[in-house]
Amino acid sequence: MANTKDFQVAIVGGGMIGLVCAAVLTQAGIQVDLFESASKFGEVGAGIGLGPNAVRALDAMGLLKAVLAKSDQEISDMRAFRFMSCSPGHEHILDYPYLPEDNGLGIHRADFLDALIPFVDPNTTHFNKRCTNVASSSNAGTPHSILHFTDGTTFATDLVLGADGIRSTIRSVVLGIPGPEVQRLSFANTVAYRALIPLDDVKRAGVKTDLSARPICWTSLHKHIITFPIHNMNTINVVVFSSNPSIPMGSVQVPSHQWVILASNQEILDAYKDCGPDVTTLLSLMESPRKWSIHTVDPPLDTFVRENIALVGDAAHAMCPHLGAGAGQGIEDSFVLTRLLSHPHTKLSNLRDVLQAYNEVRLERANMVVRGSIRAGKIYECGLPSQQMHEALVNLWEPVWHHDLQEDVSSAVRLLKEKGVFVMNPL
Repeated sequence: MANTKDFQVAIVGGGMIGLVCAAVLTQAGIQVDLFESASKFGEVGAGIGLGPNAVRALDAMGLLKAVLAKSDQEISDMRAFRFMSCSPGHEHILDYPYLPEDNGLGIHRADFLDALIPFVDPNTTHFNKRCTNVASSSNAGTPHSILHFTDGTTFATDLVLGADGIRSTIRSVVLGIPGPEVQRLSFANTVAYRALIPLDDVKRAGVKTDLSARPICWTSLHKHIITFPIHNMNTINVVVFSSNPSIPMGSVQVPSHQWVILASNQEILDAYKDCGPDVTTLLSLMESPRKWSIHTVDPPLDTFVRENIALVGDAAHAMCPHLGAGAGQGIEDSFVLTRLLSHPHTKLSNLRDVLQAYNEVRLERANMVVRGSIRAGKIYECGLPSQQMHEALVNLWEPVWHHDLQEDVSSAVRLLKEKGVFVMNPL
């Protein structure tokens, strides 16, 4: 497809959000070069849950059908969370209320990538390209960015999208800090153990709670567990959290090479030894679990853009996973930004204004979810009696799920019109 714009885009990072941006911009006829540090597309981790807001955005971007095909689901039919106690008896706390249209999706991260790979151009996809810095340049008076890679190569582009994840190099550039150092990240004093367990194994082991129907949050003091089905409901994604709230967030530094390490099954069982039979039986099935030290951008960024560089996804707002909203916020970023970049009035000469409009509508929204994710984890692990827990959980997801993304785009366009950047009627 011929380039429909007088600018080209370089995306740094070929994870979920980088591929979403690349897929949508490519389909819009915009020249995109995608740079991935690994030798092929691949995601670290296991299953991921996408809320109704993310599902609607994927649908609007024309990607949902392909994603559903890889998830083995004909429709996005995952329901809202059920909350239960980890304690003996596994007391029911809350069936989180949802609207009929509030459908979510559980999918393995690798399957999500596989769904989007056909949408990107292999001729402009570059592997083994770890970006170390972005420098400003000028060509005939027009500002450019020069990407620098560890292999000594460079690449000139008009626009850089930093989709390079939680340990983002591009975040350092946006913050004005030279080099690839990890910036503005804090250890949340929480670790997560992750595993995938076949549903048949769960049933054979005698777990009485039905884990295949919907996601469940099992709550307890200073710990909680998330379970949800993937792979056509045949596999249970298990994420086991344990926290230490006695010290301030960010006061402990975890070396980057220890963010993800192998753990023993006994370590998990020891942390949950006071829990009921379904929990302890389920945890006994976790083989060779990996232990993740949860980090978040803290304090939240005060901008997602600098000149002709924009951050998306975890590079902009890496958050605790307690609302299951991190990937969804990255998908929201992608929706707003790709809509603005593909707008008929967007061109090379006004790219920086367009990025500022993106920043205007996304910054407060995404940072609200960052703060809300921290709060949610504290609620799950506060040890309150069931009735008080019930009251604290009601409406927890309302601001996340029921947000008008199209109005965000319209607001950005109105802003650009008011500034005289776009001379047109709002979308």
